[in-house]
Amino acid sequence: MTFVFAVPGSLDTPTGGYAYARRVIAELERRGVTVEVIDLGEGFPRPAENLRIAALERIAALPPDHPVVVDGLAFGVLPDLPARARRHRIIGLVHHPLALETGLSAAAAAAFKASERAALAGACHVIATSTHTARLLADDYAVAATRMTVAPPGTDRVSPARGSPDGVPALIAVGSLVPRKGYDVLVAALAKVADLPWRLTIVGDPGRDPKTAAAIAADIAQAGLSQRITLAGAVSAERLDALYRASDLFVLASHFEGYGMAYTEAIAYGLPVVGTKAGAIPDTVGACALLIDAGDVSGLALALRSLLSNPALRAQLTGRAREMAARLPTWENTADLFAGAVASVAATAASTSGLS
Repeated sequence: MTFVFAVPGSLDTPTGGYAYARRVIAELERRGVTVEVIDLGEGFPRPAENLRIAALERIAALPPDHPVVVDGLAFGVLPDLPARARRHRIIGLVHHPLALETGLSAAAAAAFKASERAALAGACHVIATSTHTARLLADDYAVAATRMTVAPPGTDRVSPARGSPDGVPALIAVGSLVPRKGYDVLVAALAKVADLPWRLTIVGDPGRDPKTAAAIAADIAQAGLSQRITLAGAVSAERLDALYRASDLFVLASHFEGYGMAYTEAIAYGLPVVGTKAGAIPDTVGACALLIDAGDVSGLALALRSLLSNPALRAQLTGRAREMAARLPTWENTADLFAGAVASVAATAASTSGLS
């Protein structure tokens, strides 16, 4: 099988969506699948119009006999792609609808929704990364279930975290420094539990939204937590593994997640989780977490205080996380589902053209 995977920008970009693409591609290539990766350019999902047109032309110029998977960060703002590439078998990969990004104005959210809805209407097939996202696409974007495949992110099988080496609870948060991750809420909540021993490492790319990254750093300094909260930036896979292993608790105050890969990464290490009830998070974490309403500073502070001051409760959630870790999908499972979706589109294309 051969197909094209179109992504906006570098495949090495340190976010969950790009990590998903890298792992799926690596697993499929290991199986002998030929995957041609093309870069649609920078600036998505708000590209300059000339770059958007160039992306459309790049896809339209591809040979029409192979499926083309287009990452949702670009796909959702290419509503005219199906018309421009009529002879191509376009598959949209949707991590979460663009209109649900935190901080958008009502007009911007409506524009994203209309654009993505139009793009989805013309796609041959849609791959969603969670059942929650699939439900949103069915209910709000009129995507029929028969045109969708759910392929959740996988996890690696790793040994349980050892925890902090010095007895001070080590917290870890993982996610790009963007408004949707709720780091302002997290810093405000941690300021309310400053009387307890803890330290936090935030792992996330500050380059996605420099203004937000600067605001988070300012919040930390204003709260007097600069000695307790480390902004580690984007780190290597080896460094992230070491940080997870030396942690006692994962926390992230997301305003929305289409799946929440960092949550399941933490659970794979047997870490208890503090998160929010936003989007797919409750489905993703199961019983391994204390969940609060998104944006609830006091509720988050109370959940953190409960776990930081109650080792027995932390141990209980750790046990649940370790049990769940064994049941999490692997990247091999993800690749099976992804490959099945692409193969079905390829088979339909062959049948339509009289090649089978």
